[in-house]
Amino acid sequence: MEEVEVVVAHSERATLRVGEVFLKIDGDPARAAAEREAMARAPVPTPEVLWHSPPVLALAAVRGTALGVLGAPSEASSAAWAAAGRAVRRIHEAPPPPTRGRTIAQFGEELERECAWLLEHSALPAEVVLRNRDIARAALRPVETVFIHGDLQITHVFVEDDEVTGIIDWSEGAPGDAMFDLAILTLGHEERLEDLLAGYGQDVDRRVIRAWWSLRSLTAARWLLEHGFDPDAPGCEFDVLRARMHDPA
Repeated sequence: MEEVEVVVAHSERATLRVGEVFLKIDGDPARAAAEREAMARAPVPTPEVLWHSPPVLALAAVRGTALGVLGAPSEASSAAWAAAGRAVRRIHEAPPPPTRGRTIAQFGEELERECAWLLEHSALPAEVVLRNRDIARAALRPVETVFIHGDLQITHVFVEDDEVTGIIDWSEGAPGDAMFDLAILTLGHEERLEDLLAGYGQDVDRRVIRAWWSLRSLTAARWLLEHGFDPDAPGCEFDVLRARMHDPA
């Protein structure tokens, strides 16, 4: 008998693993539909859809191991990170899905709202919140949108023999800012940014990537705290914010 592993579970969705099958249970049927659409359009390896019976989407496991995890150094080689960069570039050059992405105005409103919450609840020293809010605002600029993964965490990119074997969790796939994907993939692993860009290309604005590091960490903190995760664990979101205090003004 195969054991059932709870990969992640919270009030919005849960993911279970049974052998080589992942069962994604989502209270929002639109997310599963968006995930299937994004995977169908993605020009990179994605999980095979085994079946879909709302609210459950069944996906096959992908080969390889994740580039790493947040809070620990990545053991993947520089070549594997460069391969990830090439894969991300292919995504960004592909026609995006019809899903509507989040607007700059929406990101701006969320930034102000979550910073106010962090200050009110003294989750971080005020100077850390305010400094990172100033940095984050550099991400809120007009941009030509491209096909982005939208949640390109380091645990969502799998590699084997220095090649990408699969990219998972596409529910946020939509038109958006290319720098957002690059920032999320290197969040907490900023020392690997140049390895990633060796494959992606150097035509990027590193200041905007740093801005997205701040924006993502600020806006994710309350959700993480309320759902039983710890953004103050070593190497995680709060450490990312503290590290920005040492960036040039």
